Amino acid sequence: MTDHVYDRTLAIVGLGPRGLGALEALAADAIDRKFSVKVDIFDATDALGAGPNFHPDESALCLLNIPVRVLDIDPPRIVRDEIAPFAKWSSANYNPDDFPPRCDLGAYLMARFDALCDMTKAFFDTSHFDVKASAVRQDDNGWWVTTSDKQHGPYDEVLLCPGQPATEPDPQLQRWMDHAQKNALNLVSAYPAKSLLSAARDWRDKQVAVRGLGLSTHDVLRILTLGLSGRFEDDSYVRSGNEPRKILPFSRDGLPPAPKPATAEIDALYDPLSKEVTLFETSLAEAVTQPPEQALKTVCDALIMPTARILASLGVPHSLATIERWLAMEREDPGTQDSQETSVILRTTIEMAHNRVPPSVGYVVGQLWRKLQNELRSGVNSAELSCDTATALVGFDEGLKRYSYGPPVSASEQLLILIDDGLVGLQAVDDPDIMLDPDGWRLVEGDAALSAHVMVDAVLPSPDLEHITDPLITRAVKGGLITHVDDGFGAQTLPDGSLVNRNGDANNGLCLLGRLSLGSVIAADSLHDCFGASTHRWAKGFVARGLAARPSQSQNE
Repeated sequence: MTDHVYDRTLAIVGLGPRGLGALEALAADAIDRKFSVKVDIFDATDALGAGPNFHPDESALCLLNIPVRVLDIDPPRIVRDEIAPFAKWSSANYNPDDFPPRCDLGAYLMARFDALCDMTKAFFDTSHFDVKASAVRQDDNGWWVTTSDKQHGPYDEVLLCPGQPATEPDPQLQRWMDHAQKNALNLVSAYPAKSLLSAARDWRDKQVAVRGLGLSTHDVLRILTLGLSGRFEDDSYVRSGNEPRKILPFSRDGLPPAPKPATAEIDALYDPLSKEVTLFETSLAEAVTQPPEQALKTVCDALIMPTARILASLGVPHSLATIERWLAMEREDPGTQDSQETSVILRTTIEMAHNRVPPSVGYVVGQLWRKLQNELRSGVNSAELSCDTATALVGFDEGLKRYSYGPPVSASEQLLILIDDGLVGLQAVDDPDIMLDPDGWRLVEGDAALSAHVMVDAVLPSPDLEHITDPLITRAVKGGLITHVDDGFGAQTLPDGSLVNRNGDANNGLCLLGRLSLGSVIAADSLHDCFGASTHRWAKGFVARGLAARPSQSQNE
């Protein structure tokens, strides 16, 4: 295709799962319209389609937080004869309720990318530049991508899919980094997990603190136990002798995420009815036109009756006023409804996940919210709403993630076993003061003061543009090509992914998809979102702009 005249030229910066989803969506639309594209991919990786989070060489102890039965990311029609859905493709013979390793899914996504390239050669000419893009710019000829060695282009459009770009450490982490460097201490990130495991082999006699109590901490715990040859048997943990002396997780609120329902049958108890989904969609369409406080109340009101119905079906005494109060508190100060100790919350939500005790209002609301994520993304991401309303809805969604983004129940059960074993300590789990001394860190909560010789950071950085250090992003912000939604949030984009510049106008041909646009979009951390409506809206816009620029048939003649 070297002599081919393309309908459009495109540069994609970053090709993890979201970049793959965008390319698949584009291929489907382009082939239907007999629309040819020259695609240049810029990503310094050997795992196109997977990215670092799903790299096939990563530890198999890092698990997805969604079971196979709801992994709804089947390949597009154009490659379906070439590659099967994940559960059939994998040699692991997963059960529907299994939570697969991320590395296995990464190998599948890489195979999907290869299949896509093979099956679309008639319309796509795809090239990979194994380098990091450091800048984008536009001139009269089009868009250009800068790498260390040259300028690439011109392109009709550039799509940024940066995943989690490099970010400056928050003040607490920066202080710890300086302290660790000065005193030759171990301060490591949870990822890549292979590096964590390598370092952990020297921590046998050390106490290890873990900043964070979310999904990443479950990966860290598996690395520090199963990765060091320990094993779980029935309801106990059998030590290998290679583990750290003690593991001390902590977070700002000390709240563990609630596990997902244990089986498909239990999960189905939380399914919304079709009329309840319709009500939620209608309420959301109204909410995106309202000011922040009213928008949140409108959305929450749509959750009251489904929550009441599910509680009643499970024999839980309740009143509508109780549900309304819970939701009102969630809007004002999320998490303050959960006042029990960490271990009690963990035991109780495990029992809820197995349907052995009645669910709480929060557990029901969280499962409903999880099941309405597609409708939530569709309603918010396709609307042009005020920044204040968008950030309010995003903030509410982020707060509910302690229920809606929970781990497999087996992970929560393993954490509880480790607590009962004494390997994991919760004495300073709830927002401890962190004191520095030459030997490490001292975690102080109330009367408890615990020493840690090692610190593991398991907190995902914020997408706040103010703290991004990736050269391409920082230069684009400085040049006015990218503007932020609000403090603490990401880039301002339109529903089709087009970035908004400092003048408030859409950049002609510069787009961004993913969590870096949090605030313009919602629930962007989901794997499903990588292959969802946002990528299809971008693809349709790209093709539409290309078709509009095509010379007419009469001009060709």
